[in-house]
Amino acid sequence: MGNEGKNAIKLEIGLVPSSAWWKNLRAKITEKEWDMIRHETYLKYGYMCGICGSKGRMNCHELWKYNDISHVQKLVGFIALCDMCHHVKHIGLAGILASEGKLDYGEVVRHFMRVNSCTSADFEEHKSREFMIWEERSRHKWKLDLGEAFGKKGELAGAKGQSKLDRFD
Repeated sequence: MGNEGKNAIKLEIGLVPSSAWWKNLRAKITEKEWDMIRHETYLKYGYMCGICGSKGRMNCHELWKYNDISHVQKLVGFIALCDMCHHVKHIGLAGILASEGKLDYGEVVRHFMRVNSCTSADFEEHKSREFMIWEERSRHKWKLDLGEAFGKKGELAGAKGQSKLDRFD
């Protein structure tokens, strides 16, 4: 999966720094507001997974970009994900659910391999790399930036003069 001429992976693990857990848009808005966002996202993706194209139950997943110098976590959009792609994105939680007998972890790994046309060794390499990044990022306090993906129409705007970076701290 490195530079050996293989295709770039479509489905990546996306670990949120532990210092930023529960500091996300969904945790800070009402259920009604989140429902509006997720239903718009599902419609945008045609009620199909934005990564693997499967149909069925969908999850609205927040897309973040991380600035490792300024420690700003910026919301850049939303994507509709099937349960399996969502479990890959949250592989740490998937491991916990599997240890409780609530999820087949092997199926999550097989889904990653199927979507990315790769081997289990490729999965393990990707997972190790992502956990190393996660460990480093978890050493820092992160600020949230809702960016243009949220608020450009004025929905859920903070109090007058309030910085988007500080709204959810």
